[in-house]
Amino acid sequence: EEELPDGLDESCSQEEDDEDSDSDASSVTGVSSSGSMALVSGNCIECLAQPAEAQEKVLKPALVSSLFPNVPPTIYFSTRDERVEKLPWEQRKLLRWKMCTVTPNIVKQTIVRSHFRVSKKSNDWLGCWGHHMKSSSFRAIREHQKLNHFPGSFQIGRKDRLWRNLLKMQARCGKKEFNFFPQSFILPQDIKLLRKAWEEGASRQKWIVKPPASARGIGIQVIHKWSQLPKRRPLLVQRYLHKPYLIGGRKFDLRIYVYVTCYDPLRVYLFKDGLVRFASCKYSSSMKSLSNKFVHLTNYSVNKKNTEYKSNSDETACQGHKWALKALWSYLTQKGVNSEAIWEKIKDIVIKTIIASEPYVNSLVKMYVRRPYCCHELFGFDIMLDENLKPWILEVNISPSLHSNSPLDVSIKGQMIRDLLNLAGFLLPSMDSVASKPQTRSGSTCSLGGALEEKPKPASEHFIAEKMKKAYYLTQKIPDQDFYSSILDILTPDDVRILVETEDEYSRCGQFERVFPTHISMRYLRFFEQPRYFNILVTQWELKYYLKKHKGLELLKNWCVKGYHTGAGADLAQMWSLPKSFFLQKSSVQSNGFSKLELGRLG
Repeated sequence: EEELPDGLDESCSQEEDDEDSDSDASSVTGVSSSGSMALVSGNCIECLAQPAEAQEKVLKPALVSSLFPNVPPTIYFSTRDERVEKLPWEQRKLLRWKMCTVTPNIVKQTIVRSHFRVSKKSNDWLGCWGHHMKSSSFRAIREHQKLNHFPGSFQIGRKDRLWRNLLKMQARCGKKEFNFFPQSFILPQDIKLLRKAWEEGASRQKWIVKPPASARGIGIQVIHKWSQLPKRRPLLVQRYLHKPYLIGGRKFDLRIYVYVTCYDPLRVYLFKDGLVRFASCKYSSSMKSLSNKFVHLTNYSVNKKNTEYKSNSDETACQGHKWALKALWSYLTQKGVNSEAIWEKIKDIVIKTIIASEPYVNSLVKMYVRRPYCCHELFGFDIMLDENLKPWILEVNISPSLHSNSPLDVSIKGQMIRDLLNLAGFLLPSMDSVASKPQTRSGSTCSLGGALEEKPKPASEHFIAEKMKKAYYLTQKIPDQDFYSSILDILTPDDVRILVETEDEYSRCGQFERVFPTHISMRYLRFFEQPRYFNILVTQWELKYYLKKHKGLELLKNWCVKGYHTGAGADLAQMWSLPKSFFLQKSSVQSNGFSKLELGRLG
């Protein structure tokens, strides 16, 4: 087995967290403890992934057709009770996956059902589920490949960066909108501020101390005296949420799975199920209990060591120390709690947290990633409910554990990974793109490939018109809804590509719920550090068509049929009929550096 491209095997700044086991790297038959798959045949994994009654399973096509004409299909990933037809060999031989020491079994089993084989070269793979890596190493990923990380996502994946960025958002946008995380200090920088807050606090205050880049509850402790503060640095110190909502006298937290397919435009999904992880001892506010991790920590890797820990294999049951998220909602509903309102609050704080990472990620993607198609990422959000059922963000994991050692884990994570890979929209590459040497980074803004892959050449009038339209909508000082809604009046080829991609992706979401963009997403645009044209476009599209989806889809289908997506069928006269301010507004023109000569050509 050859090594991964430069950087793919580097250690991650945020370890994989663990809510259900220490490791499963060696639990697949034939896989060495180092995780190498070089000697494992596809049949070995297939035996694990598919029961004997495979012939009775529902047969599914290997490719999922687009909603739109002239758009290539995506590779289908099945559930355990389905089997996928085999493509002709010429296509099937392109189905290669790059294995890594951290590739979870649940991912291996899912890709094998779609007839993927282990890649033995560094450049012929289509997908990889691996470590995070240095931003510059993303240059090694080719146009037809996908890695399960974005450069810069550690800006919310490391505890210290997460709090620093949320504090920055709070300072810029106000405490009313960003008050969903505990007061936090990063040592040694904030030692004086911590001392001041400590002295102003009550006499029986509690603080929780965490290393900034660890996982699995390692190094975490709850303290109540200044003298208990560890001497090692760096360190994150947070005000302890001492009044959590309790069930059966125990505290718990929620593991919410958040999937981001793209950062420009931003597209964020939440999986509708998740995990609820309980402390294995009843909660106590007594100072004497602070050293008991089974009382104050909810991490599985901590609580499984308690002899009183009880597992739960039934995803519908409210029993044991781990529940399905849907079981929690049923429990709370029976208690008269409005669980839907809690879910809406969770969606709100997830969107705002992802937006906190947006300027860093987009900057690095533009710098180091050939095309947006190459990256996608699953985040594990840890959220706690206080006594008033208000959700608080505890941390964000950029390598959430996917180990599945119980029927409950297999059911939730198996469905989640299958839906995630379908959402990712893996494309069959052309033989030329696999065989050719890597090219320089592409400026393409979409991942549709084939007929929709390339926009018109920079010299074309279409390209200039697209630049002018983007400048026009990004440079208004006080834009209102009437102004923003006009973005849909005349769509450029670039607009159509992004909308087609967004609608196609949504049609494959399975049990994921898209939380951005939606018809209410305009309210979040003010939180972005800088406005993004495509965010305005997709939120306005949702606002206009969310109650009449079929009408919007028909509109896009017509554009695809007449070749508008390639710039071939558009009537430029339509674009020139826009208001003069569209092209001649001084600030728009200057900000994009268009010369007087170009303006003259545009009339």
